[in-house]
Amino acid sequence: MTRDGLTTPVPPPSGGPCVVCGHTSPAAVEVGYIQQTSGPGVVQYACPGHAAAYLPGPVPDELGPVPLTGG
Repeated sequence: MTRDGLTTPVPPPSGGPCVVCGHTSPAAVEVGYIQQTSGPGVVQYACPGHAAAYLPGPVPDELGPVPLTGG
C-alpha cells in the first residue's frame, strides 16, 4: 500500500439514504424501485446492515417491457 492510498479522501456515498435507518453508505445496495407515472422512477437503497433483512422489490433492470404472448 502506498501513502497516497492512506491519505486520499474517502469517496462520496453512492446511492441514496437507507430506507430503514436513513443513513447514506458508501456501499449502499439497491433493494427496490418505485415506478412513476411521469418521469423517471425512484431507486430505493439500503445500507449493508439492513439490506439482508429488507425484503427486496424489483430493481430497474428487472422492469422490462411485458412480452406479448401469441395465441
